[in-house]
Amino acid sequence: MSQTDIKSITLPELKARFTAEGLPAYRAGQVYRWLSGGVRGFDEMTNLPKDLRERLAAENFIAGADIVRKYSSKLDDTVKYLFRLHDGQLVESVLMRYEHGRTICISSQVGCKMDCAFCATGQSGYSRDLSPSEMLAQVQSAQADAGVRISNIVLMGMGEPLENYRNVLRFLDLVSSEDGMNVGMRHISLSTCGVVDRIYDLAEKEYQLTLSVSLHAPNDEIRSRLMPVNRRWKIGELLDACRYYQSRTGRRISFEYAMIGGVNDSRDCARELARRLKGIMCHVNLIPMNPVEGLPFRKSPPAVMQRFLGTLEGEGVNATVRRTLGADIDASCGQLRRRFAEEAVP
Repeated sequence: MSQTDIKSITLPELKARFTAEGLPAYRAGQVYRWLSGGVRGFDEMTNLPKDLRERLAAENFIAGADIVRKYSSKLDDTVKYLFRLHDGQLVESVLMRYEHGRTICISSQVGCKMDCAFCATGQSGYSRDLSPSEMLAQVQSAQADAGVRISNIVLMGMGEPLENYRNVLRFLDLVSSEDGMNVGMRHISLSTCGVVDRIYDLAEKEYQLTLSVSLHAPNDEIRSRLMPVNRRWKIGELLDACRYYQSRTGRRISFEYAMIGGVNDSRDCARELARRLKGIMCHVNLIPMNPVEGLPFRKSPPAVMQRFLGTLEGEGVNATVRRTLGADIDASCGQLRRRFAEEAVP
């Protein structure tokens, strides 16, 4: 008999299930609170009768994320985790400390289908989507290990969240539930490389999260070279979707722009980018690219990044150069999993 992934169930669904099985609804609330707290087994639910715990264990499983590797930066408080899931698959998360609290960057897929030319994750291919409970488990495992409350979540790790749309939506509902982890939508960012049809779908939900769009180029010629998704949806179509998203949610869009030396970092690129973004309430994050072994790309020199930043600001675009965290532990996603796999090969 197959077991139910109980941590992927919402509280109303769990109450309905308990009631249908002749169990009091308040027991569902107790179970839900344990699950939201990161409990790993039903035997730990000490305020439930033993027979109920045994029944739940027979019919359900609790998804976890076991720490395989952990690297702590000597430069800052950044911690990078490699987690093993129930089937042996590996995913990465990064825990960062900011003035406003702890932020975790989590994965939404094992690997990625999008095949961006400069990304370490794409080099390892795609295996499967993560369940809502497996996304929750990353947050809970890191929180338990660090002994801190995580107040901000970024879906910007391995995978394309909007390619795992339904599971990501359920994760958002679970993690933001007042009866659960209670992380407000305004403290959540969702990153996408530009899955246009799903941006329109997400806009209809009117979530108050931050949509973070990986743009990385000012025109179709450069972007199609770097990001195969642009061959399906051109920049104009992507930015139209962003404008629609903004009209529905009232939220400022964040554009991610990896600064790649000699590819997308010229003054002309900056001017063209500014023209493209005209009329969109947005912020541009200029990201010093993390070099990936085996790939030909290198990050732009600091002086070039500052020139690019100055050009954008001169054109009226709100932009900053993102502060690099965890530089000594390869904190960008995909590299730890890849290194671990290579070490396992005799």
